[in-house]
Amino acid sequence: MPVWLETSITIITLIVMLFGLFGLIMPVFPGLVIIWLAALGFGIVSGFGTTGWVIFAIITILMLAGNTLDGILMAKKALDYGAAKISLVLAALTSIIISLIFSPIGGLIAAPIVLYLSEKNQGHTSEEAKEITKGLMVGWGWAFALRFLLGMMMIGLWVVWSF
Repeated sequence: MPVWLETSITIITLIVMLFGLFGLIMPVFPGLVIIWLAALGFGIVSGFGTTGWVIFAIITILMLAGNTLDGILMAKKALDYGAAKISLVLAALTSIIISLIFSPIGGLIAAPIVLYLSEKNQGHTSEEAKEITKGLMVGWGWAFALRFLLGMMMIGLWVVWSF
């Protein structure tokens, strides 16, 4: 493969990975999957080799762990603060639907509002509903930190693989 093409593929892969990494700011954005897809595309185009397969397997494990732990962290924190499971389901569904129809920012705004209203409907006082909503937001913060760290690890592994 010509050097210019190899360099172009590497730069494009890095740009896509960084897009995925910084997209993680939005809870419903599949940034880890985008980073994983960029690594997969890089491997398909450039060849995996033994090292590539091992690193890609680790990248895959990190992506799966991050996506699984992401939801668990957000839900756990809200549950720790007293959220009803149905409220979390409603908030998650609302976030996804609003994100798809309007924007991820809309989903970010809608989810806590729906959680708050659902908890009020469950019989909690305004103060209790605010605390439960705060729990969701704390969970989002921890989940973002975890996703961002894992995303950086995935990109770091790809850098080792690509050079």
